[in-house]
Amino acid sequence: MQRYFVSPENWKEDRVFIKGEDAKHIAKVMRMQLGDNIICCNNNDRSSICEILDLGGSTVETQVIKDIESDPELPVSVSIAQGLPKADKLEYIVQKGTELGAFSFFPFSADRSVAKWDDKKAAKKKERLEKIAKEAAEQSHRSKIPEIMNPRSFSDLLKLAEQFNIKIVAYEETAKQQEYSGFSSAIKKAGKGDTLLCVIGPEGGLSEKEATALKEHGFELCGLGPRILRTETASLYILSAISYHFELKG
Repeated sequence: MQRYFVSPENWKEDRVFIKGEDAKHIAKVMRMQLGDNIICCNNNDRSSICEILDLGGSTVETQVIKDIESDPELPVSVSIAQGLPKADKLEYIVQKGTELGAFSFFPFSADRSVAKWDDKKAAKKKERLEKIAKEAAEQSHRSKIPEIMNPRSFSDLLKLAEQFNIKIVAYEETAKQQEYSGFSSAIKKAGKGDTLLCVIGPEGGLSEKEATALKEHGFELCGLGPRILRTETASLYILSAISYHFELKG
């Protein structure tokens, strides 16, 4: 069943009104008919099976049939702070990270970031990432779309970190020392409702200066096993391990 995120203001009692590109997708791409059912989500914990009542014009009108009780979100809110990578890697990280349950993404400019965020194109890039996150959330049947924050500086990252009660860094030098217990310990400390911030460097990794500053601000420097992961792989590894620990492990 197709899933669509609909802004809360477009929910009127038992009616849900779908507009814009999603309305076109329902009518023109999916070629749905009156009486067909879809799932509507308000991006705030409510998901409902809805019946299509009207396909006319630029708005699709639906009626709520019943609410869905299942919760597909990770029990721990995991935010990914990603050092700006090259090319379209950030799009890949957002897409796959959304599928794996990330709560938000915070791109930041690291010492070794080759890619630079063009301020003139910032709004369009952010809009593109938000669209990718929305489509990935719909495809993976999530109830919330991850927040895409505006790319900021490393000092902004340190300020952001004050909001989180568990903070880890994927640090290559720790992995080379075959020290892997930090990541496992951090996950074991986390409980339902906790907030966890994961920092991942760009292609060249984090500098020693950045790693030291993060450690001074309460971060655990973690190795992610004996293999050195690419920047676009690290967050997916972390999210997968967290999902296994909380959702799959017996």
